[in-house]
Amino acid sequence: MSKKRGLSLEEKRGKILEIFYESQDFYLLKELEKLGPKKGVITQSVKDVVQSLVDDDLVLKDKIGTSVYFWSLPSCAGNQLRNVYRKLESDLQSSKKRHTELVEQCNALKKGREESDEREEALEELKAVELKHIELKDEMGQYADNDPAAFEAMKNAIEVAHAAANRWTDNIFTLQQWCSNNFPQAKEELEQMYKDVGIPEDFDYLELSPVPLSSVGDQTVEGCP
Repeated sequence: MSKKRGLSLEEKRGKILEIFYESQDFYLLKELEKLGPKKGVITQSVKDVVQSLVDDDLVLKDKIGTSVYFWSLPSCAGNQLRNVYRKLESDLQSSKKRHTELVEQCNALKKGREESDEREEALEELKAVELKHIELKDEMGQYADNDPAAFEAMKNAIEVAHAAANRWTDNIFTLQQWCSNNFPQAKEELEQMYKDVGIPEDFDYLELSPVPLSSVGDQTVEGCP
């Protein structure tokens, strides 16, 4: 004799719903676990089956005090299913409308793009222009150092660096003067300390020499302005 087949999840859900619909009462989970086997749903499965029904809004639950009660009425289930149906129907209509719009756009985009010798020639020409554009872009990258804007930016950066260097030079001279005024008896020690920290005897302000434009122009490639 073959072993009796167990209930599927949907069959178990239907059996648990029968408990609610037949009594139209409120239940604790432990009460449902006792009633489940009478409908063919083993006690260990009742909790998961009830939770699946709660997740689908087919069974309602609420906490009263320290206890959680479950209930479901045929009218509530019917309303829930009707709401789901209306939503799905609305989504379906929206999807159909969007599909129609996309088909119309696709057909509109196809106009003027029919296969022809003229179109093939135009596509080949476009491909050649795109390749030439890439080549010219790469070539321009080789001349980036000769860009007037890049040269101007470099010139401004040099001026900023020059001003900063002389500002620190001025600070060093000020500090040396302060040391000389406050420690005149330690002149030799101070001079030796200056040498030790890397301040040479010819230490002085930097002069900013103008950068001749010819030095930049000399770097240009022949045939490039």
